[in-house]
Amino acid sequence: MNDVEWQARVDTAALYRLIALEGWDDLVGTHVSSRIPGDEHHFLLNPYGMLFEEITASSLLTVDLDGNQLTHSNYNFNQAGFTIHSAVHMNRDDAMFVIHLHTDYGVAVSCQENGLKPLNQTAIAVYSDLAYHDYEGVATNLAERERIVEDLGAKNAMILRNHGTMACGPNAGGAWQAIYRLERACKYQILAESGGATTRSLLADIVDSRAGTTSTEALTTRGEFIWPALLRKLDRIDKSYRD
Repeated sequence: MNDVEWQARVDTAALYRLIALEGWDDLVGTHVSSRIPGDEHHFLLNPYGMLFEEITASSLLTVDLDGNQLTHSNYNFNQAGFTIHSAVHMNRDDAMFVIHLHTDYGVAVSCQENGLKPLNQTAIAVYSDLAYHDYEGVATNLAERERIVEDLGAKNAMILRNHGTMACGPNAGGAWQAIYRLERACKYQILAESGGATTRSLLADIVDSRAGTTSTEALTTRGEFIWPALLRKLDRIDKSYRD
């Protein structure tokens, strides 16, 4: 294993730990994946059955785009996770990391007819760059990959209707920035609406002025900026993700 792959493993394990710290994990459900740099289009996926707080760099599974597990392990990968993540990795070379979640607020907004609304500055950071994909059942049908890719297009954030959220990025920090903004926006929306008062959306020209905030270029820069700080946070808490 070369240093490039090992760094991808460390960064991916770190994303799992960050999700657990935020309380965004769903027992052993949902997934983070990363494409191993190189020509093979292999990617890393979690061992199905491990809690996110347990995942380490060395425990991650290497999978190819045909669904072959290339890592010897007592664990296998989740088929639904393979369908969703392989769809993005096989069609978006810039999407090096993909995060999919089932959070309380993310799922709640995914069940609303109008999806995410431009209610605040966090929401409009992703609003114009947000894609939607209709629910087709548990994602075990590989034919769904084409529709996921078509719906995502060149965007880096997506609401899977009646299901949850997804974001991708060119680096670990960029993917985290995209999912963090989307999740926070969903939380703010549900909290604002739960009070029963009439909500007020931002003006269209203000919304449009924030378009491109989650572009690959923007996420690359932002990811490089925030990622070292996030790793320092994890290291202060528990460095075992690096094992």
